Amino acid sequence: MTTPHATPRATTEGTVYTVTGGDWDEVVETAAKSDDERIIVNMGPQHPSTHGVLRLILEIEGETVTEARCGIGYLHTGIEKNLEFRNWTQGTTFVTRMDYLTSFFNETAYCRAVETLLGIEDDIPDRANVIRVLLMELNRLSSHLVCIATGGMELGATTIMIYGFRDRELILDAYELITGLRMNHAYIRPGGLAQDLPPGAVDHLRELLKTLRKNLPEYDALATGNPIFKARMQNVGYLDLAGCMALGATGPILRSAGLPHDLRKTDPYCGYETYEFDIPTAETCDAYGRFLIRLEEMRQSLRIVEQCLDRLEPGPVMVGDKKIAWPAQLALGPDGLGNSLDHIKNIMGTSMEALIHHFKLVTEGFRVPPGQAYAAVESPKGELGVHVVSDGGTRPYRVHFRDPSFTNLQSMAAMCEGGQVADVIVAVASIDPVMGGVDR
Repeated sequence: MTTPHATPRATTEGTVYTVTGGDWDEVVETAAKSDDERIIVNMGPQHPSTHGVLRLILEIEGETVTEARCGIGYLHTGIEKNLEFRNWTQGTTFVTRMDYLTSFFNETAYCRAVETLLGIEDDIPDRANVIRVLLMELNRLSSHLVCIATGGMELGATTIMIYGFRDRELILDAYELITGLRMNHAYIRPGGLAQDLPPGAVDHLRELLKTLRKNLPEYDALATGNPIFKARMQNVGYLDLAGCMALGATGPILRSAGLPHDLRKTDPYCGYETYEFDIPTAETCDAYGRFLIRLEEMRQSLRIVEQCLDRLEPGPVMVGDKKIAWPAQLALGPDGLGNSLDHIKNIMGTSMEALIHHFKLVTEGFRVPPGQAYAAVESPKGELGVHVVSDGGTRPYRVHFRDPSFTNLQSMAAMCEGGQVADVIVAVASIDPVMGGVDR
């Protein structure tokens, strides 16, 4: 616009000109020269193909995306604020629901931060750490399976979707056997785990590994060398290493640009430094490279799970401090899951002090010394960090998560602008955002 008397303003209904004076003929002539082909399109918010309630505001010129922006905030969970009104143990039931595809990573990051404030990070039993690693790597598998399955569905490759959800169901069955739930487990607790592995779990997991090892090559056969699949993904959603570093992108997005950054190697936790596994990378910087990385990461996760099963030794799964360790000695009863009758009889009949501690622990919760701590884990989507602040009470003063879905979504504009509308779906699928982690 060259005239000083009228300025354009883009809205969802088109370009609106605000005329402040001057020659009307000049205003009309300038408006006539404007590009009528440039329009604003709202993609979402709806659930299919936009990864939850994600709204994409696209300015398009023909089939080309000239500007892309994310609209977030439609989920309204308020989880971080809710954590301030529950005790430290109850917090796990909230954080497990954030990125609902990576529950065990949310729980582990939160519990590690709480354990750091308590000063008990070195007291966590070895068996508890091994089971944490085992569940996180199974969770990495199930999360990547959803990413590959839904990403394939969005491209029209429905067979991949069927295979992906088929294998994920097997992993969810294992979750249900171990925690009693298929999602939103609240199984990892400050100090250890809610309970030990049930009888038969190890044998069940070994059979699961055999099945997954047999099924994983099918994804290679279906997609990796498929010329249609490659044509839709190669050079789409391009983001090089400089762009990743500038935008704070982590996970498969960063590793597809060639940097082998993984917290399990660079800043190990839960004993990851004792496991043998590789960090896959690619030099493609595109959606196809991220697909290949996720496939290889699933194979590496199977390696780690197998090592976990081999090193499981009998032992406790919760710290010995009874002022922190709750719930203790769980058992199945007529009311579902509760403390074993022998444990209740012991604390009620032999020790008044034990009874008082148990009562205060259940009703009030344990106190965490004042301070702040940051803990991070390598989730399937990238660095998942949690900053926890305590004022010395039985509830958090503040909890804030650095969720990789939220951070990685910043790269959407860089990946999509200048590309085709159809490629927006591919780019967003390669980011693999989950809105439960974005709208906390």
